[in-house]
Amino acid sequence: MTFHINSPHCFILPNSSHLESILSKYQDGEAHSRSKRAILFSDRQEILMLHNKLRGQVYPSASNMEYMTWDDELERSAHAWAQQCIWDHGPSALIRSIGQNLAVHWGRYRSPAFHVQSWYDEVKDYSYPYPHECNPWCPDKCTGPMCTHYTQIVWATTNKIGCAVNVCKQMNVWGEIWENAVYLVCNYSPKGNWIGEAPYKNGRPCSECPPSYGGGCQNNLCYKGTTTEWLGWKGPQRPSNSDP
Repeated sequence: MTFHINSPHCFILPNSSHLESILSKYQDGEAHSRSKRAILFSDRQEILMLHNKLRGQVYPSASNMEYMTWDDELERSAHAWAQQCIWDHGPSALIRSIGQNLAVHWGRYRSPAFHVQSWYDEVKDYSYPYPHECNPWCPDKCTGPMCTHYTQIVWATTNKIGCAVNVCKQMNVWGEIWENAVYLVCNYSPKGNWIGEAPYKNGRPCSECPPSYGGGCQNNLCYKGTTTEWLGWKGPQRPSNSDP
């Protein structure tokens, strides 16, 4: 079961220093320790690799999709919120400045990557460039499928992610009390899901990357590393369940 970003208003994005000051307010002392992680390293790697893999294979192809990196400050803010065991987006002051995807389960084990893939699979209800079929305001007006988890994952300018996992002894999930609920919080920056905007620009991969990337391209993503990949791109494959 997952929960989507509910952004009925658009906010002005703060500059990086302001965002860092906001993030610092949601770091508890224990989580701030560099030796303690809010998520297993293997889960962190799996989440990050899957995000970049999925971002590189969007259909139609993206010309400005940026490579995503892990951000320790976002991880710590995700940890602080996951510790609250509240099935909702938050905290309210921070959610104005970042994107956030949530997931929770209990019983049979599900890896964080399972939830990331489930978020991405909302693509079946999405039509580029705008969500004509999915309802972005669920659960306030829950009349159809949602796709805002998907659009946050593939928002081209969102290039940082930090996640945390917490086991909540008791958690109220839409009126039901779940015991030993496994709660996944992923925070994103810069935030996506701006009303009226497409998640990315359609075109040849890496053909419209920001100048800061210096022409670097890897696996269809704008990339600042040393590895470049200009040849051999065959283009993303049309999803089998997409409309003609």
